[in-house]
Amino acid sequence: MEVLEHALARHPWPESYGGAHTLAAEVHTAGVGLHSGASCRVRLAPASRPGFWLGWLDRPALPLERLTPAQVAETTLCTALQVGDRRLATVEHLLAALAGTGVTQAELWVDGPEIPLLDGSALPWVELIAEAGVQELVPAAAPPALQRPVSVYGGGGWVTAVPAPALHLGAAIEFSEPAIGRQFQALPLTPARFVQEIAPARTFGLRSQVEQLRAAGLIQGGGLDNALVCDGDRWLNPPLRYADEPVRHKILDLLGDLALAGLPRAQVFAYRGSHRLHTALAAALEAELAPLSA
Repeated sequence: MEVLEHALARHPWPESYGGAHTLAAEVHTAGVGLHSGASCRVRLAPASRPGFWLGWLDRPALPLERLTPAQVAETTLCTALQVGDRRLATVEHLLAALAGTGVTQAELWVDGPEIPLLDGSALPWVELIAEAGVQELVPAAAPPALQRPVSVYGGGGWVTAVPAPALHLGAAIEFSEPAIGRQFQALPLTPARFVQEIAPARTFGLRSQVEQLRAAGLIQGGGLDNALVCDGDRWLNPPLRYADEPVRHKILDLLGDLALAGLPRAQVFAYRGSHRLHTALAAALEAELAPLSA
């Protein structure tokens, strides 16, 4: 991990989130979906229009559709979108990798019901993006600045965004399992810091919930090779990549969900966040900032 992170750190990522960037070439990967257990393929390609655009590898004649918070259809343990007559689950890690490395526009071509989980983090996606290269487009204006606080609440948690000159993300989590406990992390984000400090953090779950979730048709593709599993006061598959890897993964999820609306110039903090709260905030920010960018 240390060697890989060092190599990725030397990649020429954008310095900030203030410009417009796309991929320099097409890249491909495949893997298993976390919840469906199905084999899924993804091709990432440059885009000529701002935003993230979805196409289907098995139906290439269909027009691409831009991803937005309005497409969110399900938020149980992942973010699932309803795009036209098809559903696409677990989009958050890929979107976090794209937005986190400074990519503002790209085409996502998919075959399958989910985005592959890969190792459970955004790091394999970052490797793929580094392979493609990130290309700067005609200099673009910085995203509009948030003018007032925006917050959403629910389920004992909340997510809030307040005006700030640049993107700053933070999260706090609380679990009764001693191996997790209470964790807090916050940082001013840049593409380089995302790659080093957030992208490698893997998704995690509780051993006590595994059988129940599988009986409900979830985590069919999950395993010790693509998710951290906590069993009370210990992890079944150590070592962790960071002492606070769970809360860093929550920031990764938050970033991926916010990417549906574009990254704001704001300080965003999630307390006991969830995909439902993250995507609700993304929708609220989109509504708040749209008039400013018109």
